[in-house]
Amino acid sequence: MSTARASAFVGRETELALLRDALAGRPGAASVLYVHGPGGIGKSTLMRRYAEEARGVGRPVVHVDGRALPAVPGAFEKAAAAVVHTPGALLLIDTFEYCQSLEGWLREEFLPSLPDDVLVVVAGRHAPDVGWSADPGWSDLLKVVALEQLSASEAETFLERRGVAPARRGPLLAFASGHPLVLALAAQVAGTEGSDLPGSGRWSPAPDVVASLLRRMLGDLPGPRHRLALEVCSQAHVTTGTLLRALVGDDAPELFAWLREQPYVDHCAEGIFPHDIVRKALAADLRWRDPEGFDELYRRLHEHLLERIGSVPAERLLHEVGSLQFLYRGEGHMAQSHLWHLPGLVEDHPYLPSDEKRVLALAEQAEGPDAAEVVRFWLRGRPQDFRVQRLRGTAPAVAFSAWLRPEPAQGREHDPVAAAVWEHVASHGPLGPGEHVALGRFHVHPRHYQRPSPVMDLMLWRMLGELLRDSGPAWSFIVLRDDGFWNAHMEFCDMTPLEQSVTVGESAYRVFAHDWRDLPPRAWLSAKQQALLSATDMGSAGSGTSLPRPRAPLAPPALSRPEFTAAVRSALRDLNQPRALEANPLRRSRLVTDHGMTLREVLAHAVAGLVTERGGDKALRVATLAFVEGAPTQEAAARRLDMPYSTYRRHLTSAVSRIEEIMWRHEENGLPLLPP
Repeated sequence: MSTARASAFVGRETELALLRDALAGRPGAASVLYVHGPGGIGKSTLMRRYAEEARGVGRPVVHVDGRALPAVPGAFEKAAAAVVHTPGALLLIDTFEYCQSLEGWLREEFLPSLPDDVLVVVAGRHAPDVGWSADPGWSDLLKVVALEQLSASEAETFLERRGVAPARRGPLLAFASGHPLVLALAAQVAGTEGSDLPGSGRWSPAPDVVASLLRRMLGDLPGPRHRLALEVCSQAHVTTGTLLRALVGDDAPELFAWLREQPYVDHCAEGIFPHDIVRKALAADLRWRDPEGFDELYRRLHEHLLERIGSVPAERLLHEVGSLQFLYRGEGHMAQSHLWHLPGLVEDHPYLPSDEKRVLALAEQAEGPDAAEVVRFWLRGRPQDFRVQRLRGTAPAVAFSAWLRPEPAQGREHDPVAAAVWEHVASHGPLGPGEHVALGRFHVHPRHYQRPSPVMDLMLWRMLGELLRDSGPAWSFIVLRDDGFWNAHMEFCDMTPLEQSVTVGESAYRVFAHDWRDLPPRAWLSAKQQALLSATDMGSAGSGTSLPRPRAPLAPPALSRPEFTAAVRSALRDLNQPRALEANPLRRSRLVTDHGMTLREVLAHAVAGLVTERGGDKALRVATLAFVEGAPTQEAAARRLDMPYSTYRRHLTSAVSRIEEIMWRHEENGLPLLPP
């Protein structure tokens, strides 16, 4: 059994390094490791590996299982008695959540009483309480480890070692999101479902597998109201107390407090959200177990968000629109056109006169001098319709957009796009009393021009939000570069392209139109939602009317996933060595050959993209210093960042894995890798 487990073990290099440092007595090593994470994330597997590591260097191991003893000090002391009389022992305390009430006693009395040469690992679902960090006595002795999902390359290795054929891994990896328990169940399914398992596309495990998965990940829930709160959280992009109150009632504060304490729920500046695999499993279970209940929850959430969009202050509009758009994430081409970043990365601000010089410079950089003159015209005539976007914590605008409400015929003589718009409107009858035209004229972000990014998300959300709050639009128009990328997305949104493209300077643009005179925007969106619900289960590839044709499948990547991973890691080391990069196999990748970028540019963009990942700030700092700036040694880099060397290595390992995942994601879907 030990041999089989060792051969199947994947990843966790950072966590193993922490224990090996402690076993070797290296300076700065912790005496107590506190490992926490949700059910099924691999805590017990890691504890078994820790035991093997300790025995391999001659350390005795004492194991205490929190499930097997009453949560009282006497019972715990009896279970761990051998550690007091065993020199150099490793004490492993697993499933600590079952005796979490002993945490204060463990910290204040039991652990300080142990011999100095004893090492301790505590593993449980919940993070340690603040008493550990508040006590300076523990600052040099304790290391807290939040156990995360496996990286994409580790997940693929996981399935490989369990005998899953390469052609059958794609859909399993997509569903599992690197969660070890889900990967293990997926590997078992791959060995039993035979030809029923697709070689590509979407896959969901059978209902009994999902039920088993949820039991392991969630544990025992206090009651049905808590289950309902989880189901709401699984559907919403970000859950707030306000949203929860609207859907579950007056006990929302208690349920929200419970949700935020769960190990499978994370938080951001706007609220809380579940881990991806928990979100998927809860949705799959509810859809199968109670399809009418699933539809009802979806409708209520949709109605609540639609109502909020019409009533919230301007500063909350984009958050609510993003949450509404998230409900459509599995439909049409929404997944290809949105990144669904966490709130706060990009800020959207009203245009001010002081922004004019910067906005014109961005326009000229992205679209040319002729386009900049058109922007100047609209800035003078409709400044109130412009927005600027800034990255968090930066002053200058990195992008701008405009949702224009022009007066009749305004811009006809100065803007070829406006001329085409007014010609189209005139050909379909005059505007009636109180009717007007809305024009999404500019979406300018030079570093990631009109491609999915956190900035483009906000621009799209702004247009939809303004449209849903508009009282009488007769027509809306959206102008995008005429390269076909947005055609399917616009078709899904019932935006019809005008017959002829429009040229401004040297660039061609496509104008998409929608006539709202028969069905206003809010009624249209409600009808769209009903059509999607009635057509198929939410999250499937089908939908109601006006669905786009799927994009033609891409040819397989030039490199296999293991070859790609090795090439990325080699290229990062050689980022400042042009000759070495010239010989790197990544130069054959789609990332380089299809998008007119050098390998160094692609790598730099991938490093910059770390900021959009969860907890990406530290990873970005470490990767920038290690690869872009090229610190002479890792020790020197750790000193510059004022980090312990072991902490620096942990962040560097995580950053490299995330960079490789970002690059592989773009390599697979054929999209260019540009900075956020």
